[in-house]
Amino acid sequence: MTVIHKLDRTKGLDLILHTPGGNTAATESIVDYLHSMFGHNIRAIVPQLAMSAGTMIACSCKEIIMGLQSSLGPIDPQLNGIPAHGIVEEFKRAYNEIKQASLMAAANPGNPSFISDYQAKMATWQPIIAKYSPALIGECEKAIAWSETMVKEWLTDIMFEDMMPNERDVVVSAIIKELGDHAISKSHGRHLSYQKCVDIGLKIVKLEDDPTLQDLVLSVHHSCIHTLSSTNAIKIIENQNGIASIQGAQNIVVPR
Repeated sequence: MTVIHKLDRTKGLDLILHTPGGNTAATESIVDYLHSMFGHNIRAIVPQLAMSAGTMIACSCKEIIMGLQSSLGPIDPQLNGIPAHGIVEEFKRAYNEIKQASLMAAANPGNPSFISDYQAKMATWQPIIAKYSPALIGECEKAIAWSETMVKEWLTDIMFEDMMPNERDVVVSAIIKELGDHAISKSHGRHLSYQKCVDIGLKIVKLEDDPTLQDLVLSVHHSCIHTLSSTNAIKIIENQNGIASIQGAQNIVVPR
């Protein structure tokens, strides 16, 4: 809010993103605020990477400008560093394996191998499932739905607002599948290149197509990277007028 204060909002916003991601609730608040200030007239520029929640913010813009070396990432939510999709998949696998073994044992009561298999499945999965906290599966399902619903609404209402509804639904669903399904991405930290983002259907503009813009963007990006690597700054939000909000790391000296 400090950085946006007094900006000429009629010009729209070019949002240069470089982030490993963050909290879903914070992401929603940031996007809602930016939309309230600039409407749909926002371009995301990703000189290097905008992962996880950064990808979600990029998807809330009318287009994404990426260089050939830039990356976005999957949007599947994490709970304490563990993929929510992975927890749900594991629980479903345990349920299906135990259920199948139970049915086979019930259908073949005289065959000890089926009973042994059922007991082995129970012995394997019981200590794993026992570590799940109460309501964990429900929280995972809600986190997945929250993340995917937000991005789907932003893509539908902003990036692809001019597309015919039927075609738009197909494109948006395909993008959500690619970005949100942990079974496809395999890893939350996976980097999705410029070409991959084009292939999955996102509205991507190549940064290299405008050398002047590329030079300006990379100058800002490199300045921020040097600041982050050479000072105590760990988070920078700054506008073209030099108004900035910079979060620094606190050095704590522990006596021996």
